Amino acid sequence: MSGSSDTEQFMQAAFAEAQKGYDEGGIPIGSVIVHNGQIIGRGHNRRVQQGSPILHGEMDAFENAGRQKASVYAQATLYTTLSPCAMCSGAILLYGIKRVIVGENQTFLGEEELLKSRGVSVEVRHDSACRDLMRRFIAEKPELWNEDIGQEL
Repeated sequence: MSGSSDTEQFMQAAFAEAQKGYDEGGIPIGSVIVHNGQIIGRGHNRRVQQGSPILHGEMDAFENAGRQKASVYAQATLYTTLSPCAMCSGAILLYGIKRVIVGENQTFLGEEELLKSRGVSVEVRHDSACRDLMRRFIAEKPELWNEDIGQEL
């Protein structure tokens, strides 16, 4: 991973969450929400581990950030290892996140254009570590991946 020190630090925290998900037998997508230079929420995709239909990495990070004032989310940046899906993009819009840093979008292109059309700044890092972990997971467990993105194998 390369980039500015703050961005690097927070992307590494998101990647650590993704790795934790992978190590738990789940889908390796991680996310952190940062406000004023501090992580206020972190999470990883726990759909498999919790039997949840909605516990994507971003949703887990929101859950762990808890209730926040609208101004906190409006000033926050969400870091995620993979391009946000429609559900997670909806939560980003609902809570007024204005900046999203994406690790990679080659294995899955989510709703980046929707986010941009609604005024969200989206930066894609093209991070090889994020991409390599997702590719390894998809090769190992294609049925889980397809389930996660709502497709049949």
